[in-house]
Amino acid sequence: MDNVNVLIVEDTPAEAEKLVKTLKDNNYNVLAVVDTFKEAITMYQTARPDLLIIDIFLNGAPEGINIAEAIALSPDGAKPFVFLTSATDRQIFERAKLTNPYSYLLKPFNELELLYAIEMALEKFYKQTDVFQGDEENTIISDDYLFIKKGKSLKKVLVDEIIYIEVEDKYCNIITSKEKFVILISLTKILKLLDDTVFYRTHRNFIVNVKKIEEIVPVDNLIITSGNHKVTLSDNYKDIIKKVITLK
Repeated sequence: MDNVNVLIVEDTPAEAEKLVKTLKDNNYNVLAVVDTFKEAITMYQTARPDLLIIDIFLNGAPEGINIAEAIALSPDGAKPFVFLTSATDRQIFERAKLTNPYSYLLKPFNELELLYAIEMALEKFYKQTDVFQGDEENTIISDDYLFIKKGKSLKKVLVDEIIYIEVEDKYCNIITSKEKFVILISLTKILKLLDDTVFYRTHRNFIVNVKKIEEIVPVDNLIITSGNHKVTLSDNYKDIIKKVITLK
């Protein structure tokens, strides 16, 4: 699993230092701290952060709003952002609202507020609500990554690295080439969120990434994947044979 990448847009050194320390203490990767519109957009386009924390006021002007507006219109796709502010001006607040921020963080902030704001921003951006409410591991599924809650921090797993998923009651065992981990998510939900042209159900308890299939042995009701993992293939789902042949 990889760390979530965060870009900080903040012009106050003390606030930036506090953000960096809190994020790093909770296993987030800080790509950079920038304090101008130009630097923010350049870093956004080149580093492609998973999330941004943007101070509304930069060098005395509400430049953070302009940055949020530019991100929302990015041709390469928007990313979630959290507004960080101590502003109390109603007009500024209303203008900031028009950018549809994914979460707000008020100065001075504490650790739990920061972590909660990040979780809320990701939930809202990917339209998967109430994912991180409990203490158990759960995940947001995007086109490219799973964002998994581990303790107080979030980790990400590249969807393309998933070999197969084994379902046990309301939990899913996610198997990748590097590791195995368990998340609290139902079979119905995970099937709905994953790309159904890549991930196929092979059994009532198994989902497989067709890109990782090495061999299908119908007579043994067996699928062999990369890494020599063995996945059960039930009679009800043997149509996958036609689909895999078609894909190849």
